[in-house]
Parts: sequence; structure tokens; C-alpha cells
Amino acid sequence: MNSARLLSLALSVVFGAAALSAADVLDTFKPGALWPDDQGVHINAHGGGILLHEGVYYWYGEHKIGGEIGNTAQVGVHVYSSTDLYNWKDRGIAFRVSDDPNSEYTKGCGLERPKVIYNEKTRKFVMWFHLEFKGRGFTAAHTALAVSDRPEGPFAYMASFRPNKGIWPVNVTEADKNPQLPEPHAGRLANAVLGQYLRRDYEVGQMSRDMTLFVDDDGTGYLITSAEENATIHIHQLTDDYLGFSGKWARALVGDSNEAPAVFKRGGKYYMLSSGTTGWRPNPGRSAVADSMLGTWTRLGNPCRGTPEQIATTFESQSTHVLPAPGKPGAFIYMGDRWRPSDAIDGRYIWLPIEWDNGKPILRWRDSWKLSDLKTAP
Repeated sequence: MNSARLLSLALSVVFGAAALSAADVLDTFKPGALWPDDQGVHINAHGGGILLHEGVYYWYGEHKIGGEIGNTAQVGVHVYSSTDLYNWKDRGIAFRVSDDPNSEYTKGCGLERPKVIYNEKTRKFVMWFHLEFKGRGFTAAHTALAVSDRPEGPFAYMASFRPNKGIWPVNVTEADKNPQLPEPHAGRLANAVLGQYLRRDYEVGQMSRDMTLFVDDDGTGYLITSAEENATIHIHQLTDDYLGFSGKWARALVGDSNEAPAVFKRGGKYYMLSSGTTGWRPNPGRSAVADSMLGTWTRLGNPCRGTPEQIATTFESQSTHVLPAPGKPGAFIYMGDRWRPSDAIDGRYIWLPIEWDNGKPILRWRDSWKLSDLKTAP
């Protein structure tokens, strides 16, 4: 083994964010392994999502640094590009946190799960992400917006929001509007079912934590987010320019305690993968299906198949995005994060093919796999 390769391997052991060989051309996915970019450095795009634009894939995610401080935003949103999904070019920081201590998105804020969609009408690239104000923990529960003329950025910050202030969801009930008093010692989930959080946040706007974006076949955009103290999923239809809310939104999976939503469409139905709410610790995955984005979502159970430990931890990962497979109609890729909160930069990526069993999405562990392993929809 030559001296340069030895040095690269030594750096990977010492630094965790690993400097790897930039010479190797990848043709296989290896879930959980270090994944080098074109510079030989482990890809730094956590909690991310992928945009396909003009034949190029752009992977946006949280840029982490080493140690526990890396769990807060010290840099911003990193972006990479690829034409084959295996090999990624570092395109730099698409959105950078501010040095102004009075800014909402100042260095040290909470910036999580950035997703980008392209608006065909305005020709703008629109980024939404979960924002928490520095030093205030998870009390803000805002969603934030940034815009760019180019997929690689830079993205300009616009504003942050509590969604749909003063607007009831399309599936609201009279009981929701006038919630019952909770039972003594009622917990978070019971209060969600009773409508306590929905009513509490009606005048200030609904909470928005873990989130994703979805664009339907007709171009309608949606923000899907964990709300009501992480007890309920909210689905907000966006305006035509993707820069605000249309006023149409719905509650889904009320009181089920879901986060990390990832939404995709197959065969005219809408599917959602998500996780429970155990912080950085992995938990059993969840799945659900609906006939429309704002319609009723039906639980499908844990999509994972494997050993008891794999099923209980979603292969030590948490969902972040579902990617339509190139050239494989009806085939999809699960994207998850294997978090490393004690050394945030060492987080790994779990990409797996989505299989199907009687209309339910299924995940099975693979040490390695290729796009050719994916099957098109029957």
C-alpha cells in the first residue's frame, strides 16, 4: 500500500470526518460506511434531501463539525452534486449561518433537515428547514425559508414562521376547536388527541420541528412537519411560488408521536416513512399511506425486516428522505441518518432499496447494493 493511501487511512481513523481516497470511482452503495466526496472527504450533508434538476442530483444537508457542538449549526447547509448517485462533488456551503448575534439564524442556532425544491414558474430554488433560536432549546419550533437563483446557492434567508396562524386544518372537528380539559396527569399524546396543542397554537401558529418537502405531480408543494410537541404530523400546502402557505392544511396521525417524515408517491397513493420520538437514539420505523396528501393517513406499521435489533432501531438510522430511483419507475431509495451526537461530524448515511409486500413499503439490510438491484413497479 502506498504512503499516500496509508496517510489517508490514518486520517480517517484520527478525524472521523475522514479524509479518504479521492481517486476511487464508486459504483456501489455501502450503508453505514464512510462515503467520500470528490476530495476524498466523508460527505457532510446530514438530515438532508435530494433535488434532481436538469439531469443533476443535488444533495443538501446539515454541515456538521466534530464533537457535541456539531449538533448546533456552526456552518450551515452543505451541497453536493452527482450524475450517478454514487460519486458526489463538493459544491460548498449553499446556505451559511450568520455571524450577527442578533440574527435568527446566527451561528449556534438549531438548523435541521434542510430540503430544497425548484419552482418552475419563478425559476427559484426554495429551501425550507427547521429553525431553533440560539440558546432557547427547542422552544421556537419554527420553519424557515431561503431562496436562490442557482441550485448550489448561495441561498438568501427570507424569514421564519409558525405555520398557518389563525387557520384551522381542513379536518378540524368542533371538539378540536373546544378541547376538553385533560385528565389528571394527562400526557403529551393525550393532550394532542384532546386538541389541547392545536387550540393553544391557533393564534400564534402551529409548531414545526422535523420536516420535509414534497412536490406532487401537478406542481403543488407541501411542507410536512412534526408538530403539537412532536405528537402529530401537520401537512401544509404551500403557495404556488413555494414561499408561503396557501391556508389549506391537515393534521395526520394525531397523537402517534412521529418525527423525521419522508414522503413519496407510488401508484397514485402517498406514502410516509417516519420514526418515533427518542431524540438521537434510533427506534422502530413507521409507515403510513393515504389517497391524498391532505386526506386520512392509515398506519402500515414498521417497514423494517431483519433481526430484532435491526427492526427495533431501523438499522440504527432515522429517515430523512425517499428518493425516486433513476430510470426505474416506481422504485425508491430510503435515505436515513445514523447519528453520532457525541461527535456529530461522524454521522453515517443508510441508503437502502425500498421493497414491497402487499402494498406496504419494506426495508431489508444490505451490506452493499447497486442501482441495478432495484426493480421497477409491476
